[in-house]
Amino acid sequence: MTPRRIIIDTDPGQDDAVAMLLALASPEDLEILGVTVVAGNVPLSLTEKNARRICELASRPEIPVYAGCARPMVRTRLVTAEHVHGKTGLDGPDLPEPSMALRQGHAVDFLVDTLMAAEDASITLCMLGPLTNLGMALVKEPGIVPKIREIVLMGGGWAEGGNITPAAEFNIYVDPHAAHNVFECGAPVTMMPLDVTHKAMSTRVRVERFRALGSPVGLAVAAMLDFSERFDEAKYGTDGGPLHDPCVIAWLLRPELFQGKRVAVEIETASERTLGMTVVDWWGVTGKPANALVINQIDSDGFYELLTERLARL
Repeated sequence: MTPRRIIIDTDPGQDDAVAMLLALASPEDLEILGVTVVAGNVPLSLTEKNARRICELASRPEIPVYAGCARPMVRTRLVTAEHVHGKTGLDGPDLPEPSMALRQGHAVDFLVDTLMAAEDASITLCMLGPLTNLGMALVKEPGIVPKIREIVLMGGGWAEGGNITPAAEFNIYVDPHAAHNVFECGAPVTMMPLDVTHKAMSTRVRVERFRALGSPVGLAVAAMLDFSERFDEAKYGTDGGPLHDPCVIAWLLRPELFQGKRVAVEIETASERTLGMTVVDWWGVTGKPANALVINQIDSDGFYELLTERLARL
């Protein structure tokens, strides 16, 4: 079967890094056309460096990495998450400075140029961070929409509420106006909210399975999760923490691990109290047409088996 053509948009982040590694370990399933980087978990100067670090960790320095937007579309202040991910965004392992070059050009231009040159419905966009790059690309060239096969994103929350404010999940909160553009663009959207990622817990046993791989990738992933999960364990009182972004890639590889429902989703962009809230019409009370497949169930054992098997290849 021909591999699915994807672009990964990300703000690494330990869980972003694991998602990237899962994709990089799956060339028979996924052809990575490029990685576009956005400010989010940490500023852009660090996220673009972290994306290149991960490509080199996976021995894939040929993957093109493009730097994108350094701030949200409308809001003037960038909200970051060093309190979760550490000062570098990838605290935990001691990864060297990247030697592969950052590609010339802006990530938004790469998205527009690559999509416009593609056949209709041929490229899947894997959105692991704030949606600024894609939100801007949709403004610059609305003609990219027919070229998109599917947008799969980690973001939002329904019954779980928010993780950066009571109402909002981090990725959507950082740039709610970009998220509004994405959900309203008309392309197929699959949403991995906190409702599913909070069921994908990186327990101690699961982290030790990564460490037991004994490879640079396995040891690095274990160290990343040792660091990032300490925040979630304190916050939620759980054994380990949610592994958010790899759900996006796992959906492409093993959709049977997930269940969800097509519903209408709107993004709150005006209210100070609920800014960035994903308003999920789960029961169809508004009568508005569905614009997203919202995932809320996962086979977590199967998910971690997939992760361990694929990461063992690197």
